[in-house]
Amino acid sequence: MNISIKSQLEIIKRGSHELLVETELESKLISGHALRIKAGFDPTAPDLHLGHTVLLNKLRQLQDMGHHILFLIGDFTGMIGDPSGKNATRPPLTREQVAENAKSYTTQVFKILKPEHTEVVFNSSWMDKLNAADLIKLAATHTVARMLERDDFDKRYRNNQAIAIHEFLYPLIQGYDSVALKADLELGGTDQKFNLLMGRELQKHFGQSQQCILTMPLLEGLDGVNKMSKSLNNYVGITESPKEIFGKLMSVSDQLMWRYLELLSFESLQTIQKWREEVQEGCNPRDIKVKLAQEIVTRFHSQRDAVEALTDFESRFKHGALPDEIPEKIIQTQENEMPLVQILKLTGLTASTSEAFRMIDQGAVKLNGEKVENKSTKIMRGESVVIQVGKRKFVKAVIQ
Repeated sequence: MNISIKSQLEIIKRGSHELLVETELESKLISGHALRIKAGFDPTAPDLHLGHTVLLNKLRQLQDMGHHILFLIGDFTGMIGDPSGKNATRPPLTREQVAENAKSYTTQVFKILKPEHTEVVFNSSWMDKLNAADLIKLAATHTVARMLERDDFDKRYRNNQAIAIHEFLYPLIQGYDSVALKADLELGGTDQKFNLLMGRELQKHFGQSQQCILTMPLLEGLDGVNKMSKSLNNYVGITESPKEIFGKLMSVSDQLMWRYLELLSFESLQTIQKWREEVQEGCNPRDIKVKLAQEIVTRFHSQRDAVEALTDFESRFKHGALPDEIPEKIIQTQENEMPLVQILKLTGLTASTSEAFRMIDQGAVKLNGEKVENKSTKIMRGESVVIQVGKRKFVKAVIQ
């Protein structure tokens, strides 16, 4: 891509959380050589959602700029289990589980990355060759005090929670991956900063040029509060059906829409700013959500699927007299799920749960445009749904 260094840096920094060290990266770009850009994925959850694609989108942008992408599947580190962001040891996977999950990764990531310009690597290919003495030498490069600077280790230490010795190996091995791959730039989530810095330190120890670091934010889920997660059921899976993806994206709040556009859309920042101005001047935010939903469906399915998803959405919602302004109600719960009849009462759509049962029996309750048939229907915590009772009662319920 024949663009200025300044423009390249703007593209690289778009939506990012932190770039370390910008002057070093600028020097690498000025050299004119294609950078070796590394991003590691431990195949613990092979079904990717839009939260994972924040980093993948950035890799694709860098790929389009002519840089070499190293998609690292941490099959070796996956058997250790990374506790990043957790205050407990994450259970390790078996080699068989890791191998199976890795297959799923390689098929899904190429919905974003160009397979012909992506080098898929497994860190077992070099880690399996290290013997016990090599690992001891690697461990000798850092102290326990340095490891306890990592936030989650520090919290567990202060709370007298167990920290297994092998967990200290995780950031060391992730850092050594950068040495093995001679990475110029490594990408990761904000919760991976300690591990990414370890790569810089080990490269210096082994006499290599140090990699730069680009951290990407963790995308909020559909609830707009918690990190997108399958366990919280606030996610949009990239392998879900076009209609499911479209409908979920149309359910996000007007405020969260802009966050998704910045991190998920390939539209230029100038175009997104133009849309902001149009909304401020009276344009319906729903029209912008349609653009986002169609872009995402097209990316993971096809343009035809995006058109059909929009047609289906309009037939179920717009033509069903869905009002432009729907009141939003946030419902707090300590449980993982909540009965729909209870939500109907708490949102004021029905006066009681008994009335809620009656309305469902009469076929008067719709959930995201679909008639509710099952009176025991439950909504997961973290989910955002549009509920309709009769022809004129609507509420967008956010379960937290």
